[in-house]
Amino acid sequence: MDKLLVQELRGELVECEYEGHICGVSYSGEIKYRFGDPRHVTYMRSAAKPIQAIPAFRHGIEERYPFNDKELTIMTASHRAEPFHVQALEAMLDKVGIGEDELVCGSTYPLNAAARHGLVAQGKPERRLYHNCSGKHLGLLSYCRSKGYPTEGYADPGHPAQREVLETLALLAEYPADRIEIGIDGCGFPVFGLPLLHMAKAYLKFACPELIEDEPTRRAVERIGNLMNANAEMVSGTGLICSTLLKDDNIVAKGGAKGIYCFGLRKERLAFALKVMDGSEDKWPIIVASILEQIGYDNQRTIDSLYELCPRQFANGSGTIVGTNKAVFRLETVG
Repeated sequence: MDKLLVQELRGELVECEYEGHICGVSYSGEIKYRFGDPRHVTYMRSAAKPIQAIPAFRHGIEERYPFNDKELTIMTASHRAEPFHVQALEAMLDKVGIGEDELVCGSTYPLNAAARHGLVAQGKPERRLYHNCSGKHLGLLSYCRSKGYPTEGYADPGHPAQREVLETLALLAEYPADRIEIGIDGCGFPVFGLPLLHMAKAYLKFACPELIEDEPTRRAVERIGNLMNANAEMVSGTGLICSTLLKDDNIVAKGGAKGIYCFGLRKERLAFALKVMDGSEDKWPIIVASILEQIGYDNQRTIDSLYELCPRQFANGSGTIVGTNKAVFRLETVG
């Protein structure tokens, strides 16, 4: 089975190769596009974050706490702890009355280089709030406070809020909850293993919420998707693929660690899930750009923006073109 997605050449020599799998589903939830194994089972990692936020929105977290739209959006985020992220997170702590030490994610410096260097230069310490998953944690802690659930053990798979998350994922992914593999993510939350096919089905619901029969869940999914588009840089950070794709109002997208990426297309009524097998993330833009080109996507500005993130030609520090990135896969159309 052919699994080669991208080749990176320096001069005329192939220096690196990136293998993986792609699954694209139609409005009916059937496989429409595939490359490699569309049923490859892997962990969803942070691509699950918009789904992990659904119970809070379904319960009416907006009515319970005076969060603004940026604060609500960061519940779905793998943020880089840029100053505007930290401002939103600190406001959430104050509005809910949560202590930063209640978050189980570890203390760290920001993933954004400028933010990290600035803090180190000032001699400022690491914080749990700087962890890229802290928005997700604050969202679930806020939900627990609102629902009357205990906050202690909120990250444990057996906690009632985490059980609701698992059941919600099973609903959207059309995959039995008892078949979803459970591991532990880097932030301490449960992480979910399931086939790419079913991850794509979950993202299809974000593109086409009318497919969700349960009205409170449907309203929550619509609200989350719209917030992600309206506040794209809250979902990841400046100049990153999620922010780039989400600026296109037709796309709902979120990536996760170790090479997993998911996105849904509203107008086309399609959704995709992909996995880069060596865990690389830097080739996501060229892979997604090639997918969009191969299906005839009509927003060339979005495609061009992706190629700016992962150029087809790259230069060294002196500005000399030294190599090329080349998407070499061809999607197979099914049916």
